[in-house]
Order: sequence, then structure tokens, then C-alpha cells
Amino acid sequence: MILRQGADEAAPMLRQWAADASLSGIEEFSRLGEKIGRRRFDILRTIRSGLSNARLEAVNNKIKTTIKMGYGYRNLDNLIALVMLKCGGLNLQLPGRK
Repeated sequence: MILRQGADEAAPMLRQWAADASLSGIEEFSRLGEKIGRRRFDILRTIRSGLSNARLEAVNNKIKTTIKMGYGYRNLDNLIALVMLKCGGLNLQLPGRK
């Protein structure tokens, strides 16, 4: 509920800022204002949901790092299995280790 109120309060401010930036006469601000105006609903939806793409970016980074580690695998299935093992959320403990 709090996030919805924040988005409702942010909507007119975002609209006003985008309009002011578009009319500022500064080319960079004008382009930014137009882009924010086009993406306004997406921005407000992100504020309402309280979600970001941080988790997705973290998984992408983990996959890229794993692929770099697996450079030289002759069998692509082994590389895919390694990515699935690292990103699958399974926490394996070797015997005798804590």
C-alpha cells in the first residue's frame, strides 16, 4: 500500500519533470525528458511493484563468470550442467566439510 501511494505521488512530479526537461532548451535534457515521458508508465509500475532487475543481472553475471571458468570444455553439455549447478539454487556440501 505504501508503494502504491509513493507511485501516486510520483506520477504528477514525474510528468512535470519530463515536461520541464523537454522544454528546457538543453538538447540532452530535452531528449531525456522525452524518453522519460515515453517510459513514464514503466517507471511508475516499477515504483509500485518495488522490484528491480538486480536479481536478474546477478544471475546473468554468475552465468558469464561460469562460462569464463568453463572455457575449454569440449562438451557443451558439461558447461550447461555446470551453469545449472551454480545457478540452480542447490547447495551441495562435500562430505566432512562445513
